[in-house]
Amino acid sequence: MSQRRVVVVGAGMAGVQTAVALREQGFTGTVTLIGAEPHQPYDRPPLSKAVLLGKAEGSAFDVDFEALGIELLLGREVLGLRPADHEIDTEQGPVAYDVLVVATGAEPIRLPGADGVPGVHLLRTLDDAERLRPVLARQHDIVVVGAGWIGAEFATAAREAGCSVTVVEAADRPLAGALPAEVAAPMTAWYADSGAELRTGARVAHVEPGEVVLDDGTRLPAGAVVVGIGARPATGWLAGSGVELGEHGEVVADDRLRTSVADVWAVGDCASFPSGRYGERLLVHHWDNALQGPRTVAADIIGEAPVAYDPVPYFWSEQFGRFVQYAGHHASADTAVWRGDPVGPAWTVCWLREGRLVALLAVGRPRDLAQGRRLIEAGTRMDPGLLVDPARPLKAATA
Repeated sequence: MSQRRVVVVGAGMAGVQTAVALREQGFTGTVTLIGAEPHQPYDRPPLSKAVLLGKAEGSAFDVDFEALGIELLLGREVLGLRPADHEIDTEQGPVAYDVLVVATGAEPIRLPGADGVPGVHLLRTLDDAERLRPVLARQHDIVVVGAGWIGAEFATAAREAGCSVTVVEAADRPLAGALPAEVAAPMTAWYADSGAELRTGARVAHVEPGEVVLDDGTRLPAGAVVVGIGARPATGWLAGSGVELGEHGEVVADDRLRTSVADVWAVGDCASFPSGRYGERLLVHHWDNALQGPRTVAADIIGEAPVAYDPVPYFWSEQFGRFVQYAGHHASADTAVWRGDPVGPAWTVCWLREGRLVALLAVGRPRDLAQGRRLIEAGTRMDPGLLVDPARPLKAATA
């Protein structure tokens, strides 16, 4: 093991944590971390909050790479993988590996026809956030395209900065791709409460300098346009490598996060994995998955036979003065139970399947989330009649 070279491609949370976990679990070989950006590896959640608002200069990970013996190759875009040669190709030449970990994350989906138009922004990288900071400081009229998680978080920051904000969403509600209509519906009012305008059922026809034109002919003034219409796995560089990709372009990994190619693992936003708990393959684009998966990858690389990777997915979002948390996966649920009034500041939705808690969304109720996550992991049966009482702790609503 001391002679093996592990190369990790991707210097975000999943890549950094994989490199760190290898050292923590006793790996003594070479560990090389390759990042496309020139910056010291950094965490992404603060980009839409403190960094964007100028409350922090950056969000570099508090990791002493030199002390851990982790080699950093930054500012290197990876171009391809040649498994037969155990090499990856980069702009600066090939890099050899004995073990490869793919942790290239996801890349934002671009708005068709908007490339090259002045004032159009994405929010994915540190450079993106730094370009947007002066835009917020000048209090421009801002149009946000997409009312998903990132759109809501950016709109929140822009309103806090004093900008006039219009959010344009093609679907009939915010978070249409993430939550059922009845759960997302109460969130619509959050935009108006914050002073942002939400236009649902509105599609962008094209973007001009200083304006967004909708398909009904409406013209929205836009000193800046921020596009948040989703992300896709950043796996284009794997074309022709033999690594199996799924329908969304993600790496198809097994329950140890191994790919279809020998000596290659994949972790984080770029990989899906089979969930025994939910009976389907999951593709999770959230921070907690990028934090947890590396422990499984590291253990498998060093031969410790880890348990199958099957976490309860978890994420959070801070928007419009609310702390929103979600745990689990509700797609297969047969019952939804509400705790509290969704018009109010704090409420929870619990999803059950055959009486067992499989997911919950908690707004301003962190205790529900903490207890619910454990109940999901344990597969505990719940009593819907007790569960509906918001004053009763979740752990006291079991069947």
